[in-house]
Amino acid sequence: MKDIIKKYEFKSKLKLEFEILDLSEIFETKKDMMTLPHRAQFYHILWIEEGKGTHFVDFEPITIENNSIICVPHNSVNKFDKDGVYKGKTILFTDSFFCKSTYDSQFLHSTRLFSDLYSVTKLKISPEVSGLQVILNAMETEYMRASDNTQYHILYNMLHVFLLQMEREMRNQGFVELKPSINLDYLFSFKNLLEKNFKTEKSVSNYALELGFSAKQLNKATTALLDKTPKQIIDERILLEAKRLLAHSSQSVKEIAYELGYDEPTNFIKYFRKHTNSTPSEFRDQF
Repeated sequence: MKDIIKKYEFKSKLKLEFEILDLSEIFETKKDMMTLPHRAQFYHILWIEEGKGTHFVDFEPITIENNSIICVPHNSVNKFDKDGVYKGKTILFTDSFFCKSTYDSQFLHSTRLFSDLYSVTKLKISPEVSGLQVILNAMETEYMRASDNTQYHILYNMLHVFLLQMEREMRNQGFVELKPSINLDYLFSFKNLLEKNFKTEKSVSNYALELGFSAKQLNKATTALLDKTPKQIIDERILLEAKRLLAHSSQSVKEIAYELGYDEPTNFIKYFRKHTNSTPSEFRDQF
């Protein structure tokens, strides 16, 4: 079996799927693991008090700077800079920890902080004037307490306030986000279903049918908000996964083609070349 992209699950023995850790300590002790491309099956918030270098999330280079926050979405391919400096804190949590209700799930999967509709979130902060520092300190104090029946609820609420406060900071810094609308609801429903089925389903009409609205409505929503057709969005998701596997695994092109739902590897090669102007092998050679 060829090497595939490493997946790291949340620690199984912890009572809560939530941690606040010293960033420099875990970078030092787990550097060999963290500096290889990997998929973390949880969300990261990297609070960098002092840092330098370049952090990568799905091919997007992010400059590491003092007093900044980087939000790393669940399941993205993440790579730490082996020559970088990471001093600060990291908050780790899962869907299971945060999503107590449908509202929680909708919030977490649609927030500008972790959404793939935008570039990776990076915030510059001033700890002296930001309310985020106060909330982080309170969360860390609660996290370090002996566990009791109220700890989960306190940490959950603190994390929710922390995320909302980050959204406020983003708006204050001029980040643009899509306004709530029926089209945005259609888009999020489509993106969530696509994430589950992109390897096996590539038909716009079948997605629309399963979602319960017409392909015309779906096309109207995606073009209005992103200036992209549903087919373009499907193609982008397939190509992202193909690039992840080509760059960060040793699976053969044939194996990758089968994993992405192509019965004939030649069809995958033609598809990839049509959309990237290079063959899968040529793309892999760049890495």
